[in-house]
Amino acid sequence: MSFKPIQKLNVQRTLTTGEIVSVGVLAQNRQGAFFQYNESYISRFGNLSPFTLQGDVRLQQAPKVPHQGVHGVFSDSLPDGWGLLLQDRVFRQQGISPAQVTAMDRLAFVGQQGMGALSFTPVSEFSLDRRSDIDLATLGLEAQALFDQSLPDDLDDNTQQILATLAAVGSSGGARPKAQIYMPAGDNATQCRTYAQPGDEAWLVKFTSENLALGHEEGLCEAVYLQMAEQAKCQPPSWQLIPAPTSSGAKAWLAIKRFDYLPALDKAGRLHMHSACGLLDADFRSPSLDYSDLIKASRQLCKSPAVGQLQFRRAIFNLFAANQDDHSKNWGFLQGNDGSWQLAPFYDVTFSPHPFNEHATAFAGYGKAPPLKVMQKLAASAGFAAWKDAQQCIQEVVDVISQFASLAEQQVLSKTTVLAIEKTLAERKRENAVLLV
Repeated sequence: MSFKPIQKLNVQRTLTTGEIVSVGVLAQNRQGAFFQYNESYISRFGNLSPFTLQGDVRLQQAPKVPHQGVHGVFSDSLPDGWGLLLQDRVFRQQGISPAQVTAMDRLAFVGQQGMGALSFTPVSEFSLDRRSDIDLATLGLEAQALFDQSLPDDLDDNTQQILATLAAVGSSGGARPKAQIYMPAGDNATQCRTYAQPGDEAWLVKFTSENLALGHEEGLCEAVYLQMAEQAKCQPPSWQLIPAPTSSGAKAWLAIKRFDYLPALDKAGRLHMHSACGLLDADFRSPSLDYSDLIKASRQLCKSPAVGQLQFRRAIFNLFAANQDDHSKNWGFLQGNDGSWQLAPFYDVTFSPHPFNEHATAFAGYGKAPPLKVMQKLAASAGFAAWKDAQQCIQEVVDVISQFASLAEQQVLSKTTVLAIEKTLAERKRENAVLLV
């Protein structure tokens, strides 16, 4: 079929009240992508991306890199990894090579299904909004098969329908197979929908695969890390473990409650979500962010010294817990209707060692084992009055991480996995012993 790239998209925002307002227009030509705010939006709600967008009605061209030629704030709505795999599969089925597809086409595909408060119209004709009550077990098993590439190219009608459903609910970031679903509040995941009913909560369910680093134990391990992050006062999101079908190979799948989505009995509201990647034009695929910049940007954006200390606490958690996949997409900010910002919960927190023991976000230039003086300076920039106060924070975090084995036992992680992780955690503690009292 002949394929014409989308030239123009209207950008909308869903407010916390559920009201949808027009933000502006995104358009592209041979020179690139351009955005222009509506004057009525900017005067009422302020700037969506204050570090890289001008807060007025001038025409603003997007940088060519690092966001596939669109502005950082819109790139946060683009899929990567898993979501790209799904979109590309749908495009190929329509005889369209993914190489022909622009970031604007992908935003049109996402339409109203993205994370955060932004949506894009007109919605792509290839984006099939499947309103279906689907069994979560079926969805997970199909997602796993697709991720493991054991689904054939010539799909039967039923599998095609499930692929369309997965594409509609799988536009969020990250490489792992996952789905955005809706459930009645307080329900134990027996009812699962790909669309919201009044009062529903929104959840992100992460499926597993034997091809992941921890195989089918990925969800269990992340659950342990979320427990530790909660005890270490790092403010992670709410979560639950959902029993997985035996044929999946997993004991349970991890579901994270979406913190951008505000349930309501009439119209659900949204918070605008912006990653450090989009906010600071940092390429999440390479080590392009530093904790010193993240802390400074957080304090400036949220206009609060306390957020600096919270980001420092999270940085320490990542350092001692070997969460080295701490790239710029894993740091988020939320904006309310009045234009004010707060830190997003501490998400994508799990055991993720790098082959060279290097963090994606550096500690004032150091990818691992940062020197004492460097961390003292970082603590001061985070708003700690004295190093002993920062050390108390570090000790609290390290004390919690030392409980990993007992928490892992409760979640029934295998002894092999627990021993391997414990060994790495002991190494991290030795490497960074200079920071402890």
